[in-house]
Amino acid sequence: MIFDNLEPLKVWQYFDEIGKIPRLSKNEDSIRNYLIEFAGRHKLQNKTDKAGNVLIVKPADPGYERRKSVLLQSHMDMVGEKDASTDHNWDKDPIKPYIDGNWVRAKDTTLGADDGIGIAAQLAVLSDPGIKTGQVECLFTVDEETGMTGAIELEKNFFKSRILLNLDSEDEGELFIGCAGGIDTVAEIPYTTEPVKNNSIAYNLEITGLQGGHSGDEIHKGFANSVKLMTRLLLTLTEKYDIRISYFNGGNLRNAIPREAFASVTCESKYADSIPGEVDSFLKEVNEKYSDTEPGISIKALKTDVPGTLIDKNTHASLLDALDKCPHGVIAWSEDMEGLVETSTNLASVKFIDDHIKIVTSQRSSVESAKKEISGRINQIFSVNNANVFHSDGYPGWKPDTNSEILAITASSYRNLFKTEPVVRAIHAGLECGLILEKYPGLDMISFGPTILGAHTPQERLDIKTTKKFWDLLVDVLKNIPES
Repeated sequence: MIFDNLEPLKVWQYFDEIGKIPRLSKNEDSIRNYLIEFAGRHKLQNKTDKAGNVLIVKPADPGYERRKSVLLQSHMDMVGEKDASTDHNWDKDPIKPYIDGNWVRAKDTTLGADDGIGIAAQLAVLSDPGIKTGQVECLFTVDEETGMTGAIELEKNFFKSRILLNLDSEDEGELFIGCAGGIDTVAEIPYTTEPVKNNSIAYNLEITGLQGGHSGDEIHKGFANSVKLMTRLLLTLTEKYDIRISYFNGGNLRNAIPREAFASVTCESKYADSIPGEVDSFLKEVNEKYSDTEPGISIKALKTDVPGTLIDKNTHASLLDALDKCPHGVIAWSEDMEGLVETSTNLASVKFIDDHIKIVTSQRSSVESAKKEISGRINQIFSVNNANVFHSDGYPGWKPDTNSEILAITASSYRNLFKTEPVVRAIHAGLECGLILEKYPGLDMISFGPTILGAHTPQERLDIKTTKKFWDLLVDVLKNIPES
């Protein structure tokens, strides 16, 4: 195992095992079976609710029966992103991790540290007889990445603890006591097809090599959005050369900033020499704008066979107008907590599906009214461009409690272990804590984890040193849980 020389060894062993198990959102059967088998091997009580969430319980050690029960929580699923050049099959192929200096990465794909490292830590706690604690309950939820279905459908009275440690944060040294709520806004624009004019030529346009990133944690970092870039390019080519779209595909996941976009267009043959030059000029402008954040960007125009049909001219105009006006990025910063994004929106993907074009966006905010306002604004932009617009049920935020007992315990453990003060803050990304709190009012909650960068992209990487610190903190917190 490539992790044999890393500490804590047991955590890395479980992380390695988990990486071999397919576990994309809504396909958690294999990882669920693994968890149930684990519980059986260690003779631990376990149960599964109707949503597919799994709970495994480690009873209190002798002499610790009066300690408060603690719930450790992570999610089973992961985001499956891969480079266009790889043939990785998410239904069966294992992740291929490797060590790169102080980081663990995966070859050509997401690593699954979000939230595989949380799962691995839970399993290490459950299986380590040297960790003496009160009762520990471990909750593993399903479908966090594409809808938080597991948390939404979590059954009442499924667990007993009144303290929750969420292990799904990605910044070591920071203790999270609040998070944003979110909602998805999806637009579907119907279209008809038209024949291609005689004497036309065709080009495939490709935008690749962007950073991408988590639409909550990294929305403020100034990364480019491939869908927005492709839209600007298509508008420029439409205005100058009257191009027509036959295909547009950009982005993949609602909670990832899109890294790639592809389009097929046609134009009159007299512009054959103009299109590549225009694309090169556009790339130069983009490189100047994103010189600090997008060093690997590539934009190409490749001549291709002329397609049989195009989308109708009205839809061509409506699509580009809507995508151009649709906001992306930070909408507002928090007035209560310095450096915290209050409200944002992510233009996540564009897909041609049968007779309509599907555009997925997601909005986040720690202020419920602001979340509704920005989703309503996006609804209006698409509605006036002939789209049918739908909203998800959304999920609530988690309001910070600076007087939390578990916050005091965790902060004290951090200071004692590492001789420095942790940062206490809220996170703009969505956590399941808000949804669980709805079902279990009064829960005392905190979230922490090791440092993970590039989550939801093939550049995802897990910091080795902070994984050890994450583990040491978790164990120390558990040892310092007071009696009831």
